[in-house]
Amino acid sequence: MATKKLFKFISALMVALTITVMLAACGDNTATPVPATTAAATKAATTAAATTAAATTAAAATTAAAATTAAATTTAAAATTTAAAAALPAITGNISFWHAYGSGGKGGEADALAAGLVQFQKDYPSLQTAPLDVPFDQLYKKWETEVAAGGGPDLFIGPNDSLGSEARANLVANLDEALKGKLDNILPVAVNGSKVDGKLYMVPESLKAVAMFYNKDKVKTVPKTTDELLAAAKAGTKFGFQTSAYHNFGWTGAFGGKLLDDSGKCVADQGGFSDALKYLQDLKAAGAQFLSDADKLHQAFQNGQIDAVVEGPWMTADFTKALGDKLGIAAIPAGAKGAANPLTGVDGWYINPNLKGEKLQNAINFALYMTSPKIENLFIAVGHIPADKTLKVTDPISQGFATAVATGLPRPQSKSLDNFWTPFGDAYSLVLDKGSDPVKAVADACSQMNKANGK
Repeated sequence: MATKKLFKFISALMVALTITVMLAACGDNTATPVPATTAAATKAATTAAATTAAATTAAAATTAAAATTAAATTTAAAATTTAAAAALPAITGNISFWHAYGSGGKGGEADALAAGLVQFQKDYPSLQTAPLDVPFDQLYKKWETEVAAGGGPDLFIGPNDSLGSEARANLVANLDEALKGKLDNILPVAVNGSKVDGKLYMVPESLKAVAMFYNKDKVKTVPKTTDELLAAAKAGTKFGFQTSAYHNFGWTGAFGGKLLDDSGKCVADQGGFSDALKYLQDLKAAGAQFLSDADKLHQAFQNGQIDAVVEGPWMTADFTKALGDKLGIAAIPAGAKGAANPLTGVDGWYINPNLKGEKLQNAINFALYMTSPKIENLFIAVGHIPADKTLKVTDPISQGFATAVATGLPRPQSKSLDNFWTPFGDAYSLVLDKGSDPVKAVADACSQMNKANGK
């Protein structure tokens, strides 16, 4: 009953308030007397309304603040996502590629590549890659055969050994326009090593040159000159070398040799080259081993049968695993005519010239992704010397190779060099395996090279 009376009272009060508001709206400026009870009720109602309004305002403010915070969070997240997406090259299709990292040892580069592809899958979850490990001695020939027939993978990674010949044969895509403004962080030596006749044909990834790995427990004094090296060999230090024109090229600089003149003619027979080969012949006579089987040489060093070996950074991971802190690195010793000049090569991504439009851009962007800092750091960890000048190497072994790269002879991409490898590879084999006269071997190799080049 009390509740009903209260309800009737409040209803009457609301009617009175409504009439008062209507009269005010109609322009009656005369104050209307309000009974004391009604005034009290009005005050109570006004207070209640104010409280409600305050609560409503507070709630609205809270809601607005929450909405603003949510919007800001969403906007920030969206901005972060957009920035991350913008940092990734656009790749819209699956990628097929070749590599030869299985030829460089049992781990190292192959492991870094596997980790890089795991990251790629995270960044591009809807895409697939189809990698194929091709033995290094078959890599270029297989590429040339398949690409010439209109096939082949989208791209492959390898050193610029055959970049010049493949570019001149139209077996690799011209990237001059596609890479404009995208190699600003790449060292000039790496950019230049990716060019043929002034045009880009490769996306540079890393630099390489050979140096001397040694076992610190067995080589207490590292030879800095060719005389010191020969003396150490005679004293019983066990040195190992591959019988190859590539691995032994640096010795020619130590003896003042020059391969080509400005016209591209072979001038190795004019001095230096034969002196270098004679020196290597003397090293062998002093007890150094020269092997054509690279795996056998690597195993001998890892097992402690050889104390020092000339090799490249691709063996860093395997040698470190075998020797740990006992592994050291040094430059190839200087000779009577100056510092050794091993060939400084550039590893990079070759793009299939049969690709067009979106497929071509996908391959280029995949190469740019695989040379980006977060992927390149995986390869730095196993010994690569990055082409990206913003990335630093801190490992002592890698720093040793960085020095070798900086002081080496950039591998020429001239047409003349295409005909260097076979005749001079034969010359090294004749001298080191069969004891042939170095002067005649070099003269014959140079003559064959010039004949092949029409010089």
